[in-house]
Amino acid sequence: MANANGPMGEEGRSIPQTTNPMVTPLLTDLYQFTMAYAYWKAGKHLDRAVFDLFYRKNPFGGEYTVFGGLEECIRLIANFKLKEEEISFLRSVMPTCEDGFFDYLRAIDCSDVEVYAIPEGSVVFPKIPLMRIEGPVAVVQLLETPFVNLVNYASLVTTNAARHRFVAGKSKNLLEFGLRRAQGPDGGISASRYCYMGGFDSTSNVAAGRLFGIPLRGTHSHAFVSSYMGHDEIIGKALQSHDGSSTCEDFVSLVQAWLGKIQWTDSLRGVFGETNQSELAAFTSYALAFPNNFLTLVDTYDVMRSGVPNFCAVALALNDLGYKAVGIRLDSGDLAYLSIEARKFFQAIEKEFSVPSFGKMNITASNDLNEETIDALNKQGHEVDAFGIGTNLVTCYAQPALGCVFKLVEINNQPRIKLSEDVTKVSIPCKKRCYRLYGREGYPLVDIMTGGNEPPPKVNVGERILCRHPFNESKRAYVVPQRVEELLKCYWPGYSDKSREELPSLEKIRDRCMKHLSQMRPDHMRRLNPTPYKVSVSAKLYDFIHFLWLSEAPVGELQ
Repeated sequence: MANANGPMGEEGRSIPQTTNPMVTPLLTDLYQFTMAYAYWKAGKHLDRAVFDLFYRKNPFGGEYTVFGGLEECIRLIANFKLKEEEISFLRSVMPTCEDGFFDYLRAIDCSDVEVYAIPEGSVVFPKIPLMRIEGPVAVVQLLETPFVNLVNYASLVTTNAARHRFVAGKSKNLLEFGLRRAQGPDGGISASRYCYMGGFDSTSNVAAGRLFGIPLRGTHSHAFVSSYMGHDEIIGKALQSHDGSSTCEDFVSLVQAWLGKIQWTDSLRGVFGETNQSELAAFTSYALAFPNNFLTLVDTYDVMRSGVPNFCAVALALNDLGYKAVGIRLDSGDLAYLSIEARKFFQAIEKEFSVPSFGKMNITASNDLNEETIDALNKQGHEVDAFGIGTNLVTCYAQPALGCVFKLVEINNQPRIKLSEDVTKVSIPCKKRCYRLYGREGYPLVDIMTGGNEPPPKVNVGERILCRHPFNESKRAYVVPQRVEELLKCYWPGYSDKSREELPSLEKIRDRCMKHLSQMRPDHMRRLNPTPYKVSVSAKLYDFIHFLWLSEAPVGELQ
């Protein structure tokens, strides 16, 4: 809890500041402060409220979402304190509010707030609370906008990353290249973090690599290749062997000698003629700079007539000195065809010059890739080992927002419901407990919400649990679970005596995400026409929802 020595967790562990310094108590909508004033003015600001944060529909036409953003929410409330300059600003925009209200704001923190949440990185479904926030209504109201902001994009981009991982397959390397196209600096930093959480292997974003420990990957751009005019621009031509036992004084000549050998190879004769020599100079220069990590972009001039042969000449020269080149990147053209032709070229080199594993050289593809293009490549057949994905991944181009909401479900122990003519927008009232029920094959069968005082579902006693659709009386099913998992765990206990869950490392959250995704039934995961996952309520909660609905809905009168 917040105290004189700063925000602390269980056993005195400090919780760090938010990743982005802009995430402060002022990162909210004005109406949160106007409501807080109205609560205070009416003497209701200390009323004990319970809010659910949830979403109504899965993104990208799928049937699952991956929950992200929890840690940043906990960091916010651990450090929630309005500064004097922030109080002064609020005075200027709310000039008619009484001085006592600003004294109240000056004193508040989140010591009396409780947060229960599904663990970050979990696969989640609509209507189930991702977070339950309890506390003084005015304080919790101030958390609405920042919490929704921190969860919405995080969950959306993590889900997008997980979907790309699913379509690419477990064996492919996924590289996040989105910083230059992201929505501002924070969009880029957040994207790198949550794409890694959703199954990507690395990022090009250096700041994210430092902040979160994400592996960094990158090579060079077309500008590097086209900046060279010829070999005479290479000043230092010497390269020491990998083991340090010798030095090649003229690596440039060694490369050119290898290019000549390739050009006169029977199996490759006719594939290419004269390669672009300025490109060869650029590759040679890059190899001199990074002999242990030689990966080049081969489509500046012509992939098969210049880029690939030039790469092979440099890679073979490096091989003579004990180095092993990494591979090539394709950034344009017919990626399926070019990757297959490049693989054939590498295999011919391996056979002709007896260079072990040269035929398995890494081929990376980029160029505005998305789920659909990767799926199309898979159907065509290709030889790509790694996909570099940027714009469509980090901007969530296929769907720009998730649509999380923050709804009051109880105040002063009185359940509340939000009604709408659109039944999908009717909220599920009261403080709830949420469970995931697993079947015999180990797959999740259904998520069920119960009233806070109901006993938990039992396992292996043959007891059938009636699971009901919250609003459709004909949709119901009995379930005999083989395993029951309670979903909401305490991440911020307030003044309660409940123990607080640890905030795991990003690596552990990523592992949880990969495990949860692997536990899902394949028909829930498929790209086209996935089977909807069942979300239900207990029989008692169903009856209570409809009782409260009828109690709160106005009765019309016909004349």
